[in-house]
Amino acid sequence: MDSRRDPTSPSGSEYATAPPVPTNVTGLTGEFTDPLWRAPVRLNPVEADLLRTRPLRRLHFVTHGGSSTLATLQTYSRLEHSLGVLSLAAHFAPDDASLRVAALLHDVGHLPLSHTFEGLAGLDHHEIGLRLVRSDPIRSVLRDHGIEAEAIVDRLRGRHPSPLTGHPGLLNLDHLDSYVRSGRSAGRLDTDPAVLLSRLDIRDHTVSADAGTAAALVALIRAEARLHMSWDNVGPTSVVQRLVRRLLDHTPLTPEGEPGEHPGWRFSLRKIYSSAPLVDGEKLEQTAPELAAELSALRALPLDFRVSWD
Repeated sequence: MDSRRDPTSPSGSEYATAPPVPTNVTGLTGEFTDPLWRAPVRLNPVEADLLRTRPLRRLHFVTHGGSSTLATLQTYSRLEHSLGVLSLAAHFAPDDASLRVAALLHDVGHLPLSHTFEGLAGLDHHEIGLRLVRSDPIRSVLRDHGIEAEAIVDRLRGRHPSPLTGHPGLLNLDHLDSYVRSGRSAGRLDTDPAVLLSRLDIRDHTVSADAGTAAALVALIRAEARLHMSWDNVGPTSVVQRLVRRLLDHTPLTPEGEPGEHPGWRFSLRKIYSSAPLVDGEKLEQTAPELAAELSALRALPLDFRVSWD
């Protein structure tokens, strides 16, 4: 058979154009199904247009796990996470258009390697994100769909209570996606995410679950904390931070240490996340004190390390 001919075309002409192939490429079709949550989302027109903008597309090249992607399989992107949070927002509040847009844009200000550069030279991904929302092309896309940028800024800053930002110390949709997505990449996810999602609801802008599902979520929260404190994260993050400091503020690369110590330097984690789910709408302290104690123990973990080598 002549490979140049398309026998399925009416004319059998040479070099016939292939027929369109159904696709789920984000922003090219009106639907999206997140591969983690497997909850189909009918994209609103503004969401599809935002997904074609450069600030959103660049998140495909920003790793959610930061520098730990160099030593682990935490290689999924901020775009994947942002779409996951959009999926959750659309699942729990399908008609809340501004919440859905805020969910999609909540991480648009992240720097390369995500939290690795946070705080260096005053860099803050939250403030960068707000500036991007207030600037073109995002601002003009929002305006074209009758949405004011400041309305999205208000949602991102938590000025209006929502499950995206929730309450301090309690589990919101942003952290829910992070814990579950991280757990899958680390091989610590024992429950099908679609089944997990079916057992969750939102109470007072906070993720709520039955006792067994809450225990599974606490296990994922603790697993992510252990990942952050592991050498797989601390090692590469400390080295990359040191190199960036050298570029930004000329911090010397000379190793530190007392006589007799291996050369190295000190490194501090900014924080350990430990936001708690509700159990049947009530706080863990009242309904599952043993789970509350497990999360409280995370706050006692050391955040300061000394990185050294032979």
